[in-house]
Amino acid sequence: MIAIVLAALVAGSLVYCVLTVLAALRYRSVIPTTAVERPPISILKPLAGVDDGLEDNLRSFFEQQYPYFEILFAVRSASDPAIEVVERLRARYPAIPSRLIITGEPPYPNAKVYSLDLMLAAASHDLIVMADSDIRVTPAMLATLAAEFADPALGMATCPYRAVPGPSFWSTLEAVGLNTEFIGGVLVARMLDGMKFALGPTIAARRATLAGIGGFDAVKDFLAEDFVMGNRAAEMGYGVILSSYVIEHRIGAQKLGANLRHRLRWNRSTRRSRPWGYVGQLFTNPLPLALLFWAAAPEWWVVVALTLIFRATAGWATAGVALADPLVRRLWWLVPLQDLASFAAWLGGFFGNTITWRGRKYYLQADGRFTLVNR
Repeated sequence: MIAIVLAALVAGSLVYCVLTVLAALRYRSVIPTTAVERPPISILKPLAGVDDGLEDNLRSFFEQQYPYFEILFAVRSASDPAIEVVERLRARYPAIPSRLIITGEPPYPNAKVYSLDLMLAAASHDLIVMADSDIRVTPAMLATLAAEFADPALGMATCPYRAVPGPSFWSTLEAVGLNTEFIGGVLVARMLDGMKFALGPTIAARRATLAGIGGFDAVKDFLAEDFVMGNRAAEMGYGVILSSYVIEHRIGAQKLGANLRHRLRWNRSTRRSRPWGYVGQLFTNPLPLALLFWAAAPEWWVVVALTLIFRATAGWATAGVALADPLVRRLWWLVPLQDLASFAAWLGGFFGNTITWRGRKYYLQADGRFTLVNR
C-alpha cells in the first residue's frame, strides 16, 4: 500500500517537472517591448546594516540608463553602518536625486513595511520600484519596467530573481535550490493560474495600485507582505505580471546554523500564508519521493533513474532557459543534495509557529500575520 501511494506521488511529481519545462519556455517566449514614454520613477531601498556587496548592489541602481529617477533610502537608526555606504554613493553620483530617511523604531512587527511606507510618503513620482538591499541589477532595469508599465491595465510587476551566493557552501546550496526549484513553482503558478502574488526582492507598482489595496497599512502585520500585496492587487482587479527583467539576488554567505534558520523561517512563513499551497509543494520534490519509493520497492530502481532525467530537464529549464544562471551550469551536481536538504526543510516547516528574524523572535499566526514574542 505504501509503495502504491509513493508511486502515485512520484508520478505527480514527474508531471510537475513537465509543467515546469512548459512554464519556463512560456515565460521566455515573452518579448520585452520598448517604452514609448519613460515616466519618472521613485526607487525605495529599505536598509538594515551592511550586507555582503552592499555598495556594489546600491551602485547598480545609481547607474541606471534612464532619463529621470530618484532613490530613497531608509534606515532605522542614525548609527546604522549602511548610512556611510549611502552617503559615499550620494557624493559620487550628485546628479541622481536621492534622500536618506531615518525611521526610528517601527510601531508594528514588519520594519521593512514601515520603511517603505515612510519612503512612499516622501517619494515624488507615481511609478514606484521597491528593491531590497541585496539586489543587483544592470543599467537596463528601469527602462524594461517602464516598457511593461506602458500597459495602462498593469498595476504591479514582480521581478524573478537569479540567486548569487556568497563564499559559503550552504549559501551555494540554497542558491542552487532557488534557481532550480523555487523559481519553478513561481513559473508553474504563473502558467496555471496567472500572477496572484508578488516576490519580495523587487516589486514595481503604480502609486494608485498601492493606495487601492489599502496602502502599506494593509500589509504591516504580515511577514510575507510581498505575497499579500500581489494577492490583494490581483483580487482587486489590478493587472499583476512576472516581469521579463531578471534581477540578481545576492544572498550572501551563511553558515549551516543561519542557513537552517533561514530555511525554516521561509517554510513556516509560506505554510502560514498559503497552507494548501504549502502541502502541494510535496510534488516539487521528485527526487526525494523517488528515493522513498525505491526504499519501499527496491526492484523499481529504474524509477529513480527516470526521475533524475525529469528533474535534470526541469532544472535546465528554470536555471538555464528562464534565468540564464551560470551557477547551476557549473555546479549541477549539487542539485540532488539540495533537493534532499529542501525536502527536509519542507518537512520541518510543518512544525513550530515561531521564527527568529534579525535577532528577534516572532510568533506566526494562522493567517500569516506575526507578532513580537520578546524584545
